Amino acid sequence: MSGGGRKRPVCMLTHSYYEEDPRLRREARALVERGRPVDVYALRRAGDPAHDACDGVSVHRMNVQRHQGAGLGTYLREYVSFFVRAGLAATLAHPRRRYAVVQVHTLPDFLVFAAAPLRLSGVPVVIDLHEAMPEFFRSRFPGASGSLVYSLLEMQERLSIAAADRAITVNDALATRLRARGVSPDKITVVPNYPVLGLFDDAAHNTRMFMADGTLQLIYAGALTPMYELDVALGAVAEVRRRRPEIQPRLAIYGRGDSEEQLRTQADRLGIADSVAFHGRIPIEDVPAAIAAADVGLAPTRRDRYTNDSLSTKIFEYAAMRKAIVASQLPLVDRIFGPASVTTYEPGNAASMADAILRLVDQPEERDRRVEEARKIVRQASWEIEADRYSALIEELAPDGSTTLATAGRTAAYSPAELGDGVAAAPASREDA
Repeated sequence: MSGGGRKRPVCMLTHSYYEEDPRLRREARALVERGRPVDVYALRRAGDPAHDACDGVSVHRMNVQRHQGAGLGTYLREYVSFFVRAGLAATLAHPRRRYAVVQVHTLPDFLVFAAAPLRLSGVPVVIDLHEAMPEFFRSRFPGASGSLVYSLLEMQERLSIAAADRAITVNDALATRLRARGVSPDKITVVPNYPVLGLFDDAAHNTRMFMADGTLQLIYAGALTPMYELDVALGAVAEVRRRRPEIQPRLAIYGRGDSEEQLRTQADRLGIADSVAFHGRIPIEDVPAAIAAADVGLAPTRRDRYTNDSLSTKIFEYAAMRKAIVASQLPLVDRIFGPASVTTYEPGNAASMADAILRLVDQPEERDRRVEEARKIVRQASWEIEADRYSALIEELAPDGSTTLATAGRTAAYSPAELGDGVAAAPASREDA
């Protein structure tokens, strides 16, 4: 740090609820733990205070709520409302707070322009691309994603990245995508969504032995949206119960989303409502205990062009907690974990998922080997490793940045590619429970 004294704060803009965005919280806490204050401008849930301190982070909540599962028009109105409120609040706070860096968390990409007044005053801007917005919208709104709309989404993505000094993204596949679209490699930094092993620590919980009571306990912890094919998971539970009623499969679902009512109806129709429990969303701090109480973690993802470049954070969390994993066979699952650690199934195929689940039940030695192989991969891919590299980027940009931290981050931390073939990228998306 140049000159001693208190470091200037980082300003973060995010169209999310602070408590429900694990990536945002990890990054904000990493900076605070290294002595740099953080102000976050976020959405506001009903009943939340307008201003609060969480994790040592100053959280300012705009009076805008998320309408998950709403139509495209509702999303756009919500985005614009937050854009105006958060941009104005951060701009008005800047003369007093003297922000060192602004970090904009997407979606939407164009939220970066809310930081334009600060950038014009000389504050460096970082855009943190949680998703590939054009592909995300094409997947989420297929009826409104024709060639013209997709071209406009690509254009706003390019302009948004151009409006920032640096771009962060969540895995090598998305970084490659950006380079192919003309973004300079020097502008891109990959900061993976690796889990905090201090939180996802199986030794800190009363971990259930596999089928300890003779029942098969399955868990899913994430968003209840069409992208995560829980309809296939319910079909697999019904299939396992039909083939092997003696193992009494139970599925615990932690999360919320616009698919919940459809899933409840499907469970009733399949005759498995008594085997499926919808627990709602729980804080990320409570997720490890829920995983510890299960036998198999499910990471179902519908395959399309968007999910081809994504990887479920849940896989890393299940692996850290030493649980057997069943996941959709996706390119990044195969690339990072391979066939020796995660048991995969054909996306969209409930019978294939049932086969994968029963293989773990019937082959205990193979199951134990897979659990340990996945655990080895996660030990190389923790947030504890990535936090230094992320903090180094911010210190490099900040006018009062610590050259010691920046240098340490560059020399001591690993890039995802340096971790080896098994850990070449990281997960995308805000899908945690």
